[in-house]
Amino acid sequence: MVIRTERLVLRRWRGSDREPFAALNADPAVMEHFPATLSRAESDAFVDQAEARFDERGFGLWAVETAGTFIGFTGLSVPRFTAHFTPAVEIGWRLARAAWGYGYASEAARAVLDDGFGRLRLAEIVSFTATDNLRSQAVMRRIGMTRDAAGDFDHPVLPEGSPLRRHVLYRISAAGWSRAS
Repeated sequence: MVIRTERLVLRRWRGSDREPFAALNADPAVMEHFPATLSRAESDAFVDQAEARFDERGFGLWAVETAGTFIGFTGLSVPRFTAHFTPAVEIGWRLARAAWGYGYASEAARAVLDDGFGRLRLAEIVSFTATDNLRSQAVMRRIGMTRDAAGDFDHPVLPEGSPLRRHVLYRISAAGWSRAS
């Protein structure tokens, strides 16, 4: 299965994606709102897990390309931690720095929401990020998500005292997507 937008192709992962994905994950600017950059082995394991989730659930994190060039991922996942809003399906994205500022994250995320509410018939999709990740929060708003300020939380995987621990929570329902799209 492939999802196409005006400028993007969202597809399953290829072996040729691994090297540029590892470079993206090693970039401190891209990984600014994560605990650490990823090694090549960690990056490759991420790809393996992303592919396994497609096989298990029928959805996952799509590799994203524009004009035939891999630029990152966007897609749906199930958080592996317990919080007041889980179980849930989360939308997320990570793009190479060279792909920032062109609207690719929003364009890809809208296509993923279409798939999630259409083919998958999900009732709600959430997204969350560290409180200081203003770029991702802007994408969340651009794709029609609404912040649930009462739902903001301390990420249970991050240690107390970590500046990344506090997270904001955004939501969108199938009915809200129908109105937004």
